[in-house]
Amino acid sequence: MSEPLLASAIEATGIYAAYHRQPVLSDLHLALPQGQWTAIVGPNGAGKSTLFHLLIGNMRPLRGELRVFGESVAAHRQAGNIAFMAQHDNMEWDFPISVRETVMTGRYGHMRADSFWRRRLPARWAHPRHCKAVNEALEAVNMTSYAERPIGALSGGQKKRVLLARAIAQQAKILLLDEPLAGVDAPSERLILEVLARERSAGRTIVMVTHDMPSARQYADHVLLINRVVVGAGKPADMLNDAMLARLATGHATHEPVEEAP
Repeated sequence: MSEPLLASAIEATGIYAAYHRQPVLSDLHLALPQGQWTAIVGPNGAGKSTLFHLLIGNMRPLRGELRVFGESVAAHRQAGNIAFMAQHDNMEWDFPISVRETVMTGRYGHMRADSFWRRRLPARWAHPRHCKAVNEALEAVNMTSYAERPIGALSGGQKKRVLLARAIAQQAKILLLDEPLAGVDAPSERLILEVLARERSAGRTIVMVTHDMPSARQYADHVLLINRVVVGAGKPADMLNDAMLARLATGHATHEPVEEAP
């Protein structure tokens, strides 16, 4: 007897999104399982980053509905339940701010619950629970010894670790990561994957856009193939094979039930 399907963390129904009247996502239907690691795979321009922008509230779909744990995206963004690590962060890396202070920005949403006088203090005098979350995030990505270093003095791989630490410090239920392995060295790649595996084991939902097929095969529980529409969704072995990747390149959705019960 098969096990019941997992509850969905993210559901999309009939999503249509466009830039300057050019469709990017068309009639998108998906359900990403809760507490699992989903790898989103697709060619450049397939709408993967657009989906993330919809999930973090940077844009709205022209049609369709997007739900997070059965509720609106806005409700969970306001509650700090969705953390986002962008592929190209718009941070001013030359700005005189330390690694610790950068990671502390991941706690700003939680700081809204602090007393008024506490919120008026500099971040370095934040409530101990915020400092604890930041310290744990820095330790998770092996950046504790760099905590007081200016962010501009970091290597590319170290910067990615800091951005990941900032997302972890938010202690969100869902981690959205747009190409977290792009442009990093091999040690940083291994560390990032191990950190995400631990976060998934702790019950968080991991959603990662990636072009790294070996990592997706090894670490992901679920794979979503997207090329403006959902081409397929299921286990890595069922999705990351020659037949499905060829279908992905053409953007032809499959109508066969490809997903199995976990």
